[in-house]
Amino acid sequence: MKVSTRQRRIVELLLEQRDEITAADIAAEVGASTRTIHRELSDIELVLAANHIKLHKRSGIGIKIEADSERLERFKQALEHADLFEYSAEERKALILCKLLKHNEPIKQFSLSHQLRVTMPTISHDLDELEQMIQSHGLTLVRRRGYGVEISGPESAKRLFIAWLAQTHLDESDLFGQAQEAIALHPLSKELLAMVGRKHFFSLEQAFWKLEDGWQLQLSEKEHLNLLIRLAVTLTRIQEGHLIPPHVNGPPPSYSARGESKAEELLRMLARELPAEEVSYIAKLLKTTDSAEEDGLLLAQGDWTLNASVTKLIAFMEEQLGEPFTEDRSLREGLHQHMLPAFRRIEEGSTIRNPLLAQIKKDYELLFTLIRKGVNAIISTIEVPDEEIGYIVMHFGASMERLKQFPRKVRAVLVCTSGIGSSKLLAVRISKELPQIELIGNRSWYEAARMPEQQYDLIISTVDLPIAAERYIKLSPLLLEAEVERLRSFIQNITLKHAPSPKTPETSSHSPLERLMQLKMYASDSVMLLETFQVYTIPERPGLPRGDLTGVTEELIAAIRHLHAVSDEQKVVHLLLTREQYGSQVIPDTELALFHTRSDAIAFPILSLFRFDEPLPFGDSSSTPVKQILLMLGPAELRRTALEILSEVSAMLLMTELTELLKHGSAAEIQAFLSFHLEKEIKFKLDWRNEP
Repeated sequence: MKVSTRQRRIVELLLEQRDEITAADIAAEVGASTRTIHRELSDIELVLAANHIKLHKRSGIGIKIEADSERLERFKQALEHADLFEYSAEERKALILCKLLKHNEPIKQFSLSHQLRVTMPTISHDLDELEQMIQSHGLTLVRRRGYGVEISGPESAKRLFIAWLAQTHLDESDLFGQAQEAIALHPLSKELLAMVGRKHFFSLEQAFWKLEDGWQLQLSEKEHLNLLIRLAVTLTRIQEGHLIPPHVNGPPPSYSARGESKAEELLRMLARELPAEEVSYIAKLLKTTDSAEEDGLLLAQGDWTLNASVTKLIAFMEEQLGEPFTEDRSLREGLHQHMLPAFRRIEEGSTIRNPLLAQIKKDYELLFTLIRKGVNAIISTIEVPDEEIGYIVMHFGASMERLKQFPRKVRAVLVCTSGIGSSKLLAVRISKELPQIELIGNRSWYEAARMPEQQYDLIISTVDLPIAAERYIKLSPLLLEAEVERLRSFIQNITLKHAPSPKTPETSSHSPLERLMQLKMYASDSVMLLETFQVYTIPERPGLPRGDLTGVTEELIAAIRHLHAVSDEQKVVHLLLTREQYGSQVIPDTELALFHTRSDAIAFPILSLFRFDEPLPFGDSSSTPVKQILLMLGPAELRRTALEILSEVSAMLLMTELTELLKHGSAAEIQAFLSFHLEKEIKFKLDWRNEP
């Protein structure tokens, strides 16, 4: 039997337990992250199975070893005499990569074998297996007898490779936890944290917070974390003298004036001056914060098929259960935000993991069955696994709870890393079981850890936090019965010691003045868009090939020339045609297509409808006739409220009432419909109430 030192510690810990133990508790005992523990458990499970011992896992409960006493005794004896090694094969390979990436000069294989305490043939075999991975990251593994081993290639590729290693082997507790002097970090974690430059995280976060409004950042938490890691790696490599080399043939490439401006603004916040090549590199990294503008897209890159699928699934579940799911805006937004990246991962062949799946199937059996039925009927392009169905169930479960409950005031912050659906499910279950709690906001765990204590009474988290134990309580997203009692006890201790908070008439997250200012911006942007709205009927013209999208697009832009909104018509036509090449913009089950783009050649937002006497063939197949085109244009610089208004209009295109109006309705009727629904959405965004 061969196991690593850490694997033996984990097995010994499991053998000592009579009841289940969670991965988080194991991680705390052995000084590793929960992600590392889950990886180790996969290898441990194989070792146990070879000895006819079962590793029993219960979602939301914990992990336990199961076997008869005789087998367990034999296994314990074998474990005492097992051949131990310092690192698992995966950890050893990652450490080899770290050591090679840290140095610009070659390292002898003998030195690697000595540092990692394995034989030379083992190192040679590891390098064989690593070579293809290194090549896939745009780098080359150089191995020559008498010379040694090194990784050669562009500095930019090395930085991205280091960031990828960190994202693969570290989790949030490694990256954002407090300094862990009391816990001996694993050598791989120490090595990666040093290479990433964790010391830069706080200054980068502060800079992001100050720059967020001006930059209009619209990153998911994962995208935000990845950007943070890449920037920290960049600063660390620069400090260590690993610079992007100067361009021999002229200045470094530019990543748009706005990108360069962002990079310079960030560096000013960090009080740093860097060479032009490094500024350009940082501008390239920051391009992810402004992808819509750089690609000439007015709306965020979306998937109309998915939008339609979400709408159909909500309608299906409403019909099956009689719950007014279509009235729950949070359900629609949550499903779209979760399913778009999840379905992309499924299409790419990634494995979807859901540690709560067994518990979800047990607690929400009917919901699971109905959603599986609905997904199978509606989504035919990919095979959706049970793990993903489980996450969708949590969104609908949260909606059912939300539609029935009326939350009451208590001051608590919620931290949940399992996704939007699970955080909302936990929130409404808390409101149901303990209605004296008012959840005043959802935060990422590193934001919550930095919040001033006077802003909340407690933090309710699904992960361990690097703060004092009395400031937070850790629960599972499903809020099991035993956890309700723990939470009740925690609340009772707090409420008994402190007077109740005075009742305030407004529960909105915005102050009255902020809400009025936002209302002004939303109203102004809506009115500007709707005032310019017009319907154009385009008759059939002999000699104009309607199958030619270039000619059709030029005709659209020419029709709005009188508005004086477009300064460079050919540029806008090119952007619209480029967008169409990425995929059809035809709204599913309609004769409507959406054309949209943004550019510095557009002065102000434009919304126009074009109706054609004869259908236009779109895409690769003439079987998709289009008889209406909705043209949506916006300037390159567009404030967030205007973008949100345009996004709301695009979302309405999935409503049958609007698509019917776009076929036959007058401009005034369409304006009235859009105005009515935009008013509702603005009230929702601002928590606006009709009652005094």
